[in-house]
Amino acid sequence: MFETNQQQKQRAVLLAADIGEYDVNLSLDELSELAETAGAETAAKISQRRASFDPATCVGSGCLEEVREFCQGDGANLIIFDGELSASQVRNIENATGVEVIDRTTLILDIFAQRAVTSAGRLQVELAQQKYRLPRLGGKGNVLSRLGGGIGTRGPGESQLETDRRHVRRRITALEAQLRELESQRELLRSRRRKNGVPCVAIVGYTNVGKSTLLNALTDAGVLAEDKLFATLDPTSRGLSLPDGRTVMLIDTVGLVRRLPHQLVEAFHSTLEEALEADLLLNVCDVSSPEVQEQVSVTEDVIRELRERAKGPNAEAFAETPVLTVLNKCDLIEECPIPVNGRVALISAKTGFGFDALLEKISALLEKTQRRLQLEIPFEKGALLGLIRQEGKVFSEEYTEKGTRVDALVDRRVLAQVEPYILQTP
Repeated sequence: MFETNQQQKQRAVLLAADIGEYDVNLSLDELSELAETAGAETAAKISQRRASFDPATCVGSGCLEEVREFCQGDGANLIIFDGELSASQVRNIENATGVEVIDRTTLILDIFAQRAVTSAGRLQVELAQQKYRLPRLGGKGNVLSRLGGGIGTRGPGESQLETDRRHVRRRITALEAQLRELESQRELLRSRRRKNGVPCVAIVGYTNVGKSTLLNALTDAGVLAEDKLFATLDPTSRGLSLPDGRTVMLIDTVGLVRRLPHQLVEAFHSTLEEALEADLLLNVCDVSSPEVQEQVSVTEDVIRELRERAKGPNAEAFAETPVLTVLNKCDLIEECPIPVNGRVALISAKTGFGFDALLEKISALLEKTQRRLQLEIPFEKGALLGLIRQEGKVFSEEYTEKGTRVDALVDRRVLAQVEPYILQTP
């Protein structure tokens, strides 16, 4: 954590090198939100326009001198660089400014470490941390080494650096093994859902756009929903009834940000696989944000990466998974900037506006694996009625002279057997 104590937060200077790859101002605004989520307050945002990164410090010496003077005058005790730094770059910036330095990835990993609740979440965070740490172990120089080039330093043995690397690699191997075991358990649950014919709808999207609030509003899930980045790390599943009578599994997933560290995408791949196994993706965005189009793009990029990495029997199906864009927080705008159609829904998770239309669109986009029918099953076909209950859902039934009249949701695998007994479709 970046809190020195409960009363006093660390004051951070946000630093960026602007080489034209992305909008630095928007990225620094997001970095400020990340810092606040981690427990630090932003003292200043400083960027330097450059043609390319300085290989030693990313920014120039003049910019670092400006940062050093500001920190001395303001009392800021942390520099957060908006990007990834090597260990030597961290050391060089710290030497030039006299202030502790971390990078964007370290900040996000710290937030994830604070937020991880389940054992799977904690394992995934530690795996990402260890993978990020491994190539940076050499940044502390020869101070950790037991071998050197002077008198008295030569001899058998290995350097402390080699020992540390070996230890980290062993830990990574152990974490990956534990995660594979948890992943196989999750696969069993997914296989059971597929066998039972329960469609899955995954909520994906940018962090802090209201995904957990939407899950709570639709299903009374009671999951944590805060106005903070990465309030949810672990997937949560709840049943949701659709207007056509079907029940689907609604799954909340981890939020995304710009330039999500590759280590996190890898470590949380098993969690994001909940989206890979879904029959429909809800790409939730904050329509009141001026960056709503950016939010849509970030999610689409991660979905594309997941699709490229998908393997196994469900890979081809995932490539065709439909996506419904859900524009949340419409109560905060006067005019919608994106056209609403069959693949776009306008809602307010806070007020409940647009929920009926959202559920109708979910029903329309999900493959029709069941039909709602009025049937009259002869008494001698009691086994068929049991099959309807097992594979579908019975809403009501009454006994008549000819048999049992039911209003039922019938699985397509049973349609041929019940066809002679269809009265009408509601």
